[in-house]
Amino acid sequence: MVSIEDLKLPPHNLDAERGVLSGILIDNAVMDICDNVSLEVKDFYAKEHQMIFDAMMSLKNSYKTIDIVTVADELAKKDFLDIIWWTNYLYDLSTFLLSISWCGEYCQIVKEKSILRRVLSVCQQMIGDVYDQEDTLTIMDQLEKKIFDLTQTNISNKLIHIKEILWERVEKYMEIIDNPDILNQDKVLSNFSLLDDMLGGFKPGELMILAARPAMGKTALSLNLILNAALDQNKSVAFFSLEMTKELIADRLLSTTSGIPMGKITRGQLDNDDFVKMGEAMEVLGSSHMYIDDAGAASITQLRSKLRRLKIEVWSLDLVVIDYLQLMNGQGSKFEWNRVQEISQISRGLKELSKELSVPIIALSQLSRNVESRIDKRPHLSDLRESWSIEQDADIVVMIYREEYYDPEDPDKKGVTDLLVRKNRNGAVGEVSLMFNAPTMKFVQASEQRGGHGE
Repeated sequence: MVSIEDLKLPPHNLDAERGVLSGILIDNAVMDICDNVSLEVKDFYAKEHQMIFDAMMSLKNSYKTIDIVTVADELAKKDFLDIIWWTNYLYDLSTFLLSISWCGEYCQIVKEKSILRRVLSVCQQMIGDVYDQEDTLTIMDQLEKKIFDLTQTNISNKLIHIKEILWERVEKYMEIIDNPDILNQDKVLSNFSLLDDMLGGFKPGELMILAARPAMGKTALSLNLILNAALDQNKSVAFFSLEMTKELIADRLLSTTSGIPMGKITRGQLDNDDFVKMGEAMEVLGSSHMYIDDAGAASITQLRSKLRRLKIEVWSLDLVVIDYLQLMNGQGSKFEWNRVQEISQISRGLKELSKELSVPIIALSQLSRNVESRIDKRPHLSDLRESWSIEQDADIVVMIYREEYYDPEDPDKKGVTDLLVRKNRNGAVGEVSLMFNAPTMKFVQASEQRGGHGE
């Protein structure tokens, strides 16, 4: 039973309100979640939370970044206390939430408590009208109208008219014309122009599978991709190695960046010039936003936890690479399902994770041995190992093929690496040629592209 004491304060949940505001400060995309539940300034119970959310809405509508500095400045402009007080309060809010994964539930709680307060307000008004002995029919009519209004506020805007969507897209296109750089703002490019033209870059929410037989260069190419993203585009990237140690990964990155052959590094055969090059490479790599994890076999849950924590710590996460998919573990016991079911769960989990964190994920994958038994050893989608769900869940599937591996004596095939785009949900498929420098494990683009047609 609810006591009289409990009824003194209207329904509210300050922790949920703090959670919503904290989530927005951590990731501005949480504002989209607020829009989905039609969260408004008046839905917050605490006056300071109303002011903060109003400031955030103003920044969002002005297409400005929402963070501690900008929100405090917006509040100061409106003469709400002093900027130091707001900055301190906002800092406390930014550290309140450890994960943004529950922001949807927090938004829903804030909305529901707001509706309950409106219900309470309507009841109080109607009680007053009854005691004032107003006309019965008038009271019933007012009550009916107010109840109807309340039910309307509880309708979630899940369905949007096509006109609204089209206008938003047109406005976006017009903005791109004025500022073309916006087009690639949320993308991560491979820096291989032919591949970028075909794929349109790696986009938030996409899952890409990079597949090949062993020794084709999956890891080497993936390290090239994170280097190009981190060094040339100043992106924040995370590399999960389930096979190699962080030390070996560091050696490979040093080799590729410095141009020192990997063999010299691993054998310790470095001269003074090499140490100079290595020092320069260390400075470049050390200033990048690159994060390495070599903890070994991981589940989707563990991966999600690490990525959420990383995104909170670094404020942005632009690209995730996992080496490789078949070394991951499913959620349940190995006795609950076979390996195909487990891989299906993993691929689906990676796709959901890419959407949740709004980040492109590149997962490396092994190909089956069926490739080796064919005369034509160029891989196809059916060669994806252990599960057809990998093909289904992936937005992009790229396969690596090096003819040099099967014919090492032909000098014309030395270093030639074909990237076979076998699936591209939002663009063309075809082939792109790269050249691979084995000593430094560095890929460069070949001059010619072959093929290319719509999916």
